[in-house]
Amino acid sequence: MVWKEILIRYGELSTKGKNKMDFVRRLRQNIRYSCADLPPLTIRTEHDRMFIAIDSEEMKEELVKRLPHVFGIQSFSPVASCEKDMEQMKMLAKYVLKQYEDTTYTFKVEVKRTDKKFPLQSHAIQREIGGTVLSTYQNLKVQMRKPALELRIEVRLDAVYMMAEVIQGAGGMPIGSNGRSLLMLSGGIDSPVAGYLMMKRGVRIDAIHFFSPPYTSENSLEKVRDLAKELTKFGANVRLHIIPFTEIQLKIKEEVPENISMTTTRRMMMRVADKVREEISALAIVTGESLGQVASQTLDSLTAINAVTTTPILRPLISYDKLEIIDIAERIGTYETSIRPYEDCCTIFTPANPKTKPKLDKVEHFEEKTDYETLINRAVTNREIHVYPEKQKEDKFASLL
Repeated sequence: MVWKEILIRYGELSTKGKNKMDFVRRLRQNIRYSCADLPPLTIRTEHDRMFIAIDSEEMKEELVKRLPHVFGIQSFSPVASCEKDMEQMKMLAKYVLKQYEDTTYTFKVEVKRTDKKFPLQSHAIQREIGGTVLSTYQNLKVQMRKPALELRIEVRLDAVYMMAEVIQGAGGMPIGSNGRSLLMLSGGIDSPVAGYLMMKRGVRIDAIHFFSPPYTSENSLEKVRDLAKELTKFGANVRLHIIPFTEIQLKIKEEVPENISMTTTRRMMMRVADKVREEISALAIVTGESLGQVASQTLDSLTAINAVTTTPILRPLISYDKLEIIDIAERIGTYETSIRPYEDCCTIFTPANPKTKPKLDKVEHFEEKTDYETLINRAVTNREIHVYPEKQKEDKFASLL
């Protein structure tokens, strides 16, 4: 067995102070969560690094596929090992660099000699290994300053360790290190991206979706379920709260002028979300709104919508344009699901000429004619809750973290 472990670099976590280990513990738990279907991982931590032991080539390949999705990891490298023998070290260096034999790279050898009793000093090891690499792989060219490839060798007390590949992680903060928020998940392109960006900042996400049968189909609901599942690959489960919203939407259509009905609809959604948020002890509500993208996302509209709550409303996409949002959606794998041709309740009931500058006093005037509080409470009580991934047991301590 050549591959010994995977070295994980923390990145932003390294800047934390006395509470740094709380973030590291959360990262370790999220890695275990993401690999729950694999044999139990052996993980050890050092000051600015974490190591996962590898016991097979298959395990290495699986971890290389999963770790790039776990927030809190800046980068990681598979590490190979051999005995402290110069011939074995040369063979290992050739093995580690074999994947680069088909393309021209600049490279250098960097040596750290923890075992000071090893007969060769660092510069001598560099020369020996560098000469072997150059004679084996003609495509590699020595460059000491900022090479494209760096073969790192550590001569430790127990063995020699080598690595060359640096795989970029997701960055950010470990999910769960910055509280819980409730994501308004519509089924479109924007809201899953908003959820992803908040998870990247360490926020644990619950999702809420407003379902209006028979005006919206089971296919649209299945799309939202699939989006919730997609968000779980970043290191935490997702609870999806499905709100029966037909009764409220029909009442709005009946009682509120068409040109401000979208504003009232969004206000009622916010009121429902706020009640669910309170029940699950979340600290904020997250939306996928982008300033000026549609009529309900002008500054005037957002101000009228915000007026129903004092809860913080987080809008991570507020300054993004549509192409930027699509680019992120494609990169994180939610785009193809989001563009399935099944409409959500907002799309179905969108008025022909919605107000872009709704007057709050006028909106409140028409809302006062209906007992929306009773309808909201009924919708919250009758919601369905699903946990994804479905086979993964929910962390019973998640709400405390």
